[in-house]
Amino acid sequence: MTKSEKLNFLFLFLLGGISSFSLPPYNFFFINFISYIFLFLFLVEAKNSNKSKLIFFLYGWFFGFGYFICSLYWISISLTFDKSFKFLIPISIICIPAFISIFFGIATLITKFFLSQKKIISSILIFSLVLSIIEYIRGIVLSGFPWNLIAYSFSNQIEFIQINSLVGIYGFNLLCITLFTIPAIWFIKKSKKNIYCIFIVGILVISNLIYGYVSLNNLSIKSDKNNINFVTISTKVSLERFYSSNVDEYSIIQNLVNLSDPKRYFGKKTIFIWPEGVLPSTNMNNINSYKEIFSKNFDKDHFILLGLNREANLNGKTEYYNSIAVIDNQSNVIDYYDKRKLVPFGEFLPLENVLSLIGLRSLTNNYQSYTKGKDKKAILNIEDINLKLLATICYEIIYAGTLNNNLDYDLIINISEDGWFGNSIGPYQHYAHSRFRSIEQGKTLIRSANNGISAIINPTGKIKSLIDLEETGSIYTNEIKHKVTLFSKYGNKMYFVLIFIYIFLILSIRRLDHE
Repeated sequence: MTKSEKLNFLFLFLLGGISSFSLPPYNFFFINFISYIFLFLFLVEAKNSNKSKLIFFLYGWFFGFGYFICSLYWISISLTFDKSFKFLIPISIICIPAFISIFFGIATLITKFFLSQKKIISSILIFSLVLSIIEYIRGIVLSGFPWNLIAYSFSNQIEFIQINSLVGIYGFNLLCITLFTIPAIWFIKKSKKNIYCIFIVGILVISNLIYGYVSLNNLSIKSDKNNINFVTISTKVSLERFYSSNVDEYSIIQNLVNLSDPKRYFGKKTIFIWPEGVLPSTNMNNINSYKEIFSKNFDKDHFILLGLNREANLNGKTEYYNSIAVIDNQSNVIDYYDKRKLVPFGEFLPLENVLSLIGLRSLTNNYQSYTKGKDKKAILNIEDINLKLLATICYEIIYAGTLNNNLDYDLIINISEDGWFGNSIGPYQHYAHSRFRSIEQGKTLIRSANNGISAIINPTGKIKSLIDLEETGSIYTNEIKHKVTLFSKYGNKMYFVLIFIYIFLILSIRRLDHE
């Protein structure tokens, strides 16, 4: 390997690192026009120089490694709370980004076989298509980790991201990669045809902005549940509760009650949404031990959604579930939902029987893995007030197109514990996913986070109310809106439609190049 190639690897690594600043909380999306143009130019140069397959793979891998090591460093923070896990910190900082970067390497390697400087437009479309498909696969394999798609760099451009209601985040990701890469035409071949192509892309961008503006100003569909108050709570309960035997959960509940201010809503139908996991020693079987505090502070028209563990005895073995429970003012469990997308190593240990032999274990629940929820739908049904809620717990909000195939629900609930991320960029990235899910599904989304960002988000991704990372308190709404979106009907099928459109364009352009 030559010195020049090594310098190229370093440069691509730095480009990937710079590209990470396009993500929340920085949102410098324009950086990607530099990073993706240069990445593509490096691939073109490698093709012209007849570089090996390994070089193509390493170009993508180093770019991805720079991108992910800078944008996912916060994962290591979760390992600082227990001394027995600290030896894993260097591994998490290096190995996780190194593994995820393999997907970028595979994408650039595949691109090698279709790249042609003479057919530059179709080559850019192929590069965009291949990378987006590989990113889609990243969101599936080994339970999936679709975090930090480059599309999230547009989180604050609310008009621009309304197209997610049509094609979803994966479709939007494909369009974003194309948008960031297409100006490379100018640096490679300044023919009239290629300049026209850039002009057409510009027209499409403007059209998307017009569509976004119209969508934002035509949200008038209100739910028939607007007689119900929704109050979401943001707290800062310390993670020490997971490691201490002297946790005063009564005080935690009292603080949650104080923040909820239920007396303000006496005589009114009200749903109070509390964060995930703030009561680690309390589960659904013993929540009634706090019946007095609930009956004293809430009335019969009040219901509380809170994260609780659920225990179930199956075949003589106790299984633990990370769940959302709906309880009334007598602490009766009305309904519940068991989390289906568990966090690897955080909530379950992959290959637990093997890895436990070398001292590895999950981070939570007394180091016993949670059981994946299977049989229960994600819809929480509160029959007393005819309300249906789509429940998501923490990490589950990052999965697009898999929330639920049933559109018969009133709004989306997301509860989370973001304290594992510390005071880092992680909570901002996590929160950003919520805005995209509300746009995709066309539903109001209410988020309650401990040590994170809580918000009420309308179906266009606009923030109605927000409690920032360093704050505690409550916010409420009684205005629930919804709309039927193309993506909510068909999910990720819309992404595959866009793939076929790209394939048609690529074949058509290549045919024209031969004529």
